[in-house]
Amino acid sequence: MKFFDNHAHLDDEKFDLDREEIIEKIHDEDIGFISAGYSLEGSRKAIELSKKYDFIYATCGISPNDIPQTEDELWKMLEKIEEFAKGNSKVLAIGEIGLDYYWEKDEKMRELQRKAFIEQINMANRLDLPIVIHTREAVMDTLNILKENNVENKGVFHCCPLNRELVKEGLKLGFYISFAGPVTFKNSKNANEIIKMVPNDKMLIETDSPYLSPEPLRGRRNDPRNVKYIAKKIAEEKGISVEEVCKITYQNAKKIYKIK
Repeated sequence: MKFFDNHAHLDDEKFDLDREEIIEKIHDEDIGFISAGYSLEGSRKAIELSKKYDFIYATCGISPNDIPQTEDELWKMLEKIEEFAKGNSKVLAIGEIGLDYYWEKDEKMRELQRKAFIEQINMANRLDLPIVIHTREAVMDTLNILKENNVENKGVFHCCPLNRELVKEGLKLGFYISFAGPVTFKNSKNANEIIKMVPNDKMLIETDSPYLSPEPLRGRRNDPRNVKYIAKKIAEEKGISVEEVCKITYQNAKKIYKIK
């Protein structure tokens, strides 16, 4: 496999008109990827894609931006997510899950985010799976939850914010750091330093398609074929070849997600 994009959303409506065509092009370039769930419907669609194509895998979970308005609704959703994941070999992790205080300002809803995060950590432990973490403007609460709640199979900080404290503490806790398009942005702060902070055996690459297209494609719809630009940036900063980055990140993905 040439590249492995460990986080994309090919179920997104932005691919509704040409999804099959794009997937064929991705396959032609020998790229595997994980279609990451973030809601009940998104998780269902991700699993459907993974069943249809050998080179596509899935994660399922309820992201902080898809939390329902009541706790009762949340528990019902989480029961469904656990049903989706149980015994499904193509589901590699519970995620994306975590905290996002950028959009959510209401403290009651933030508390519901925290409850959902903790319960999905427990779910991952029950299912013997790692987790995929989304965190935005919630660094301390995210780290505190991970320190206070044992995550048996560890996991991945997806599209990891370029925050020194988050990366330093995340690595101490045994988590992997996944780099996405923002590390290529010309105005990206700390990108070069953070890339160098992350040991080779803890780094992953992703596109977060269809969002966050890397330079030189900013503003366009993203897809897993563009993961090469993230690999190129990492290679430049670490002084290794793009081929080495591909090999290292694929081996790391196989390890954390237990891909056979």
